Amino acid sequence: MARYLAIDYGTKRTGIAVTDPLKIFANGLCTVHTSELITFLTDYLQKEEVELFVVGYPLGLDDRVTKHQKRVDEFITHLSRKFPDIKIEREDERFTSKMAKQTLIDSGIKKKKRREKGLVDEVSATIILQSYLGNI
Repeated sequence: MARYLAIDYGTKRTGIAVTDPLKIFANGLCTVHTSELITFLTDYLQKEEVELFVVGYPLGLDDRVTKHQKRVDEFITHLSRKFPDIKIEREDERFTSKMAKQTLIDSGIKKKKRREKGLVDEVSATIILQSYLGNI
């Protein structure tokens, strides 16, 4: 069964999360350097079937277009050209980093481990995907 894959796109690192095959739960997969993201996705898609990319979309609080939003739009365009058979959805990512940090605190992860920004990105991607699942 095909999965959904969430992408928390960043300028340096990108968090990745996937659903279980039944598309009920979101699970953190990993964090990759953004420069290696397309290669990672190409390799992953050779092993797993993905029917949907859910990309975290940085909406501004005042509905203004942000610099990061433009970068994400460019990435989505590139992603759709590279993988034209996979549908892409945008999901509001406002506050996901803050929620991810709080989730790590609440789960009892040691402070040293919580400082790993890649972990925050992975948890953010998981939150984005679980949010998407809750809205469909």
